[in-house]
Amino acid sequence: MASFPPVPSFAQLVRSPVLLLAFGFGSGCARKAPGTFGTLAALPLTYLLLLLPLPGYLAVVLLAGVLGIWICHAASRKLEVHDHPGIVWDEFVGLWVTCIALPAGWWWPLLGFGLFRLFDIAKPWPISWLDRHVHGGLGIMIDDILAGLFAAVVIQLLALILS
Repeated sequence: MASFPPVPSFAQLVRSPVLLLAFGFGSGCARKAPGTFGTLAALPLTYLLLLLPLPGYLAVVLLAGVLGIWICHAASRKLEVHDHPGIVWDEFVGLWVTCIALPAGWWWPLLGFGLFRLFDIAKPWPISWLDRHVHGGLGIMIDDILAGLFAAVVIQLLALILS
């Protein structure tokens, strides 16, 4: 089993806005399941974002995704580790993609959390292919964005079935 790369200290996170965001405000520093902890940290922000009208929500998610490509790339370069497990900004954006146009109800974001983690961990095709073949900040972000899209489709289909 590969060793877990060193994580930045709290002082390093505070001094570097790029690392602070990339490591999900510290949630990515968890030694076990940093992606899950990062997604959990994104959940309260998701509930806040869901208060926005849909165009505002989409604008925030688009901006977070575009900035995320740069944030993840810059953090990887700074740490000299491609896709460090502690970089979880991609999980934040992936969950936010999952939760686009959710039906009303507090449980939908929780279902989104579970479905997003399922697709992010299982990486069905073409997520697995993108994860292996796209590099840099875009490579870090794209598999989570696609996992979020897969999860969003499942949620929308469930909502349609249940309505």
